[in-house]
Amino acid sequence: MAPAAIIAPSILSADFAALGAACSDTIGQGCDWLHIDIMDGHFVPNITFGAPVVTKIRPHVGRPKASMGKGTFDCHMMIAEPKKWVKDFQKAGCDLYCFHYEAAIDSTAAENPADETEKKTNPKELIHYIHEVGMLAGIAIKPETPVDVLWDILRNPTKSERPDMVLVMTVHPGFGGQKFMASELPKVTALRERYPELNIEVDGGLSEGTIDQAADAGANVIVAGSAVFGAKDPADVISKLREAVDKRR
Repeated sequence: MAPAAIIAPSILSADFAALGAACSDTIGQGCDWLHIDIMDGHFVPNITFGAPVVTKIRPHVGRPKASMGKGTFDCHMMIAEPKKWVKDFQKAGCDLYCFHYEAAIDSTAAENPADETEKKTNPKELIHYIHEVGMLAGIAIKPETPVDVLWDILRNPTKSERPDMVLVMTVHPGFGGQKFMASELPKVTALRERYPELNIEVDGGLSEGTIDQAADAGANVIVAGSAVFGAKDPADVISKLREAVDKRR
């Protein structure tokens, strides 16, 4: 059986002038996690915010009492040098550090923002490092990246080098409000068929109008931005997203 639904609204669509309250309110409306989009202007063209903002909103949301529990800060790291920022985000209150496969195969093994090294990292090494620092690890793939690149990582016999979650992007990373790309759902199906108990996240264009497609494919972690934060009744939207996933388990 697939894991239960996890609804993770993206705070990129929240009111930045009252971000702490928006995060707290959304948790109170029934969501499980908060999805925090970190963009550096290099890996993606847009810039959002960094660890200091995560530090400021963390006190507004209670820490999860169990692994992947309610209140998890799911930090989606759309950054060119993911290893450099692991420690900073752990200190800021991140619970799940989800980096991009595409960045991990082309970035350095430096462990601090100011460090420089010619040594390269790789997805397995980075997952191990995230676990070692004390966070859950996720790995994300862009629409242009085939799901096949994940098989060697997921079947790795070394548990500390395997991700706790896979994120399949259903838009091109970098901006909110894009149209849902159903073309990416076969990746979700392939992952679910091979790994029935894996947490599989989808991000981009998710709403009441697209959730059935994502749930049918096997996604259980649902990122929705404007569909939740822009709704007249966010609690109702969260409930409907959850129902669509759980009735397909």
